[in-house]
Amino acid sequence: MTLKGRFIGAASCAVLCVIVPFLVWQLASWQMIVTVSIAALLFINMLCRCFFSALMKPVFALEVGLLNFKDGEFSHTLAYSGEDELGRLCTLYNETAQQLRQEKQWIYQRELMLDKVLQSSPQALLLVDSNDIVVFSNYSARALCNSNTPLEGMRVDALMQDSAPDFFKALRTGRDGLFSLNIDKDETQTWHLATGQFLLNNQSHKLYLFKQLTRELSRQEVAVWKKVIRIISHELNNSLGPMSSMLHSAKLLTNHIDDNRLERVYSTIEERIHHLSEFVQGYGKFAKLPQPKYSQIDWGSLLDGLQQQWQFNLPAVLPEQPFFADQMQLEQLFINLLKNAHESGSESEGVNVNITQNEQGATFTVQDNGKGMSETVMANALIPFYSTKSTGSGLGLALCREIVEAHNGQLSLHNHDEGGVIVKIFIPVFIPNETA
Repeated sequence: MTLKGRFIGAASCAVLCVIVPFLVWQLASWQMIVTVSIAALLFINMLCRCFFSALMKPVFALEVGLLNFKDGEFSHTLAYSGEDELGRLCTLYNETAQQLRQEKQWIYQRELMLDKVLQSSPQALLLVDSNDIVVFSNYSARALCNSNTPLEGMRVDALMQDSAPDFFKALRTGRDGLFSLNIDKDETQTWHLATGQFLLNNQSHKLYLFKQLTRELSRQEVAVWKKVIRIISHELNNSLGPMSSMLHSAKLLTNHIDDNRLERVYSTIEERIHHLSEFVQGYGKFAKLPQPKYSQIDWGSLLDGLQQQWQFNLPAVLPEQPFFADQMQLEQLFINLLKNAHESGSESEGVNVNITQNEQGATFTVQDNGKGMSETVMANALIPFYSTKSTGSGLGLALCREIVEAHNGQLSLHNHDEGGVIVKIFIPVFIPNETA
């Protein structure tokens, strides 16, 4: 029976219950009227219970479901499935609940993905509300603030306790632009700050986005140097080829002339051509460094081969975990560093190589006890063509940095407190089956 039929039936019974006592009143005494009226009221109550009991249960269930909607809970469904208006309303409710559950799950998955992306981002993110309280931060932001605990709930002023003064000054200024951070006395990083304001939950919030530009600036600088080197190499090769050919022809034409002065001229020209050819080849290695070809490194054989060329103190313990890198590039890296260490004025016994490895990657250090580097030399040591040696090409450390960065690693120079230089290199772990 539909809701309309139920209401019509209940109304009809109520009308009968009113008419019947009236007719009885016309025909009977007042005692009978009272008795019939009480009986009619009881009958009306029974009819109401009969007609509306089945109606109120699904209504109450619908009320509970709507309260769950209000609390953000969409798992509640209604079992009523009658072929009436209330049944269609319950069906619509169940369909709405199912759609809301799906949308809630979809939003939850997107929030998980967004949180994963933000937390793993190399850029540092800080979201601050109108009361200068941090409401969101990622791992990079915690590292930038030198904090081992989440920053959420902290006031911006409290970040000053562990943060670098330059970072806090940039944060307090709140203007877009570049600023520098002095990590230690030998290393300075360049960062870019971008800010934005928006409403979140009807409250004003400010977003701070910190991006480290040190590596990007270095990469652009090296790209410019490579382009210059390629142009110079191209022009030199264009000249060296004809010069070498003309020298050979001149020797053939003057072969019958016995003149020591002419021989010295030819020898000098040939020597300079050979020197320029080696010069061009050396710079070509830097300008055209190929992508690393990864293979498993045998530390023992690698260091034994290096010791045949340069003397140094071996590590006490070598890592046992598998490590993958480009064998030839890694050898060239150590050869350049050991050559610099020996040419720094260090004693052979004072050159030390150390290798450590963990789940993140491998760390190498090459240390000497030479005269060290001045601040000017330290700041320019990784720039191509820069050299303090009269016969140096200025590419040794620049090539080392290129090799390390080709392996997604980092290279840094530090003066040792007791004299000499420490070159520290970190190369992250490489998993072969993740890269073609």
